[in-house]
Amino acid sequence: MTVSPYAELLGLTFDTDDRGHPVVTMPFATDLLGRPGFLHGGAMGGMLEMAAWVALRAALGAEDATIKPINVTIDYMRGGRERTTFAAGTVTRLGARIANVTATAWQDDRDRPIAAAHLNYLLKR
Repeated sequence: MTVSPYAELLGLTFDTDDRGHPVVTMPFATDLLGRPGFLHGGAMGGMLEMAAWVALRAALGAEDATIKPINVTIDYMRGGRERTTFAAGTVTRLGARIANVTATAWQDDRDRPIAAAHLNYLLKR
């Protein structure tokens, strides 16, 4: 997979979990800090957007479609600390022109997310 320059800047890597679903990993780097000891919200938001995008790309399979974000809402639940962060997206609706995706970021425990996003995409097929 070719990654965007922004994904490279964040140090994102792309893999799959044990069920074959895409997972994004962001290793900790001091460039990602906001306030001392905590990840910058923009870095978490960018990671969540990439996790949603790869989940949607996987759901589309080989189908050629242009994906344009319509709306992005991010809920910050707790501060991200100085450690590796993971994120995964789930396509909740895949229509002919609109897709709805959620993405969740976590660090030590997937059941204790640090942030979540709800994204709406316009699809041009």
